[in-house]
Amino acid sequence: MLKKLLTVTTAMAIFFAANSQDSTKGTTTFTTSVDAYYRYDFAGKGNNNYTSFTNSTNSMELGMASIRVDHSIGKVSATADLGFGRRAEEFSYNDGSGWNGTSAAGGNHFNTLAAIKQAYVSYQATSKLKFTIGKWATHIGWELLDACANRNYSMSYGFSEGPFFHTGAKLDITLGAKSGLMVGIANPTDLSTTASGNKMGIAQFFTGTKDDKVKGYLNFQGGTDAAGDKIAQGDLVLNFVLSSKWGLNYDGTLQSFKPMGGTSHSWTSNAVYLNYDPISKFGLTLRGEYFGDNDGVKLNFLDPAAAPGSFAVPVKSVTAFTLSGNYKVNNLTIIPEIRFDNAAENAFLDKDGKATKSAASFILAATYKF
Repeated sequence: MLKKLLTVTTAMAIFFAANSQDSTKGTTTFTTSVDAYYRYDFAGKGNNNYTSFTNSTNSMELGMASIRVDHSIGKVSATADLGFGRRAEEFSYNDGSGWNGTSAAGGNHFNTLAAIKQAYVSYQATSKLKFTIGKWATHIGWELLDACANRNYSMSYGFSEGPFFHTGAKLDITLGAKSGLMVGIANPTDLSTTASGNKMGIAQFFTGTKDDKVKGYLNFQGGTDAAGDKIAQGDLVLNFVLSSKWGLNYDGTLQSFKPMGGTSHSWTSNAVYLNYDPISKFGLTLRGEYFGDNDGVKLNFLDPAAAPGSFAVPVKSVTAFTLSGNYKVNNLTIIPEIRFDNAAENAFLDKDGKATKSAASFILAATYKF
């Protein structure tokens, strides 16, 4: 199946490339990227990792190979964004065989859906109104699926708890030169297909200064998931250009969750990203995050004393610091990274296999975009 999909994708790419210069057939652009990494946990026991896409230790790993095609003609446009590899399958964790963060976990068995990161069509009705239908990456949060779009290679806890994407319809409204509004309705979070009639409302308001040195995004999703549980999530992203060498980003999220017939609980994530670029070819990013889960529901870490794969330790909070370098050689970016995580409870393993509150790891990653 994958071989057939790759063959079709290649044929489409050749066709569009041959016709992209013909103005009567619109404009086509291609974006392709690949990434790979090596991760080492200093304790050498398990992987001590509870965020997305880097669930390995002492192993060379492929991240994802992506090909994105954007086409526009007149007022209409379309995007097909495909990803292959473990990263893509974790992103579309409900599709295909499914993925629960460590292993396959009973997905919807539509295997090719797991390779579709985004697929949507848009209609620019007026200069200020655009309609879109399909599947797209979430507007909530600061970090993105594609490794080449992030300065840290490992992901935050806030990103890992989602949402990852939405499948539905949305309306983008231009309010001014730097301001806009998005409203839409979608399937329950992270479902490409569903038999449930429940829906989620989504929205975003964004604005910024004339010189683009300050930008703000207020994001929302709320509604009922496929199981009938109530979800409401608000998110604030702020971007600051402090100087030609310094930048600061903030991402704060609060989600409330009320299971059907159960008790409400909530979690919050606050992450700050400090960027320093002394020269054009090299930069540093320090990410600091505090993830709070007072009810101990979201952060159910592995119990070091239990059987492998059993989740039994409720953790009320985690603080994590990640320092990443970005060394650029043309389209290649090399990312050495060191990360420290500290939990409120004993949720990690030390080098002697004993429970501890802290963990440290190192990553050497490479991304290439073309």
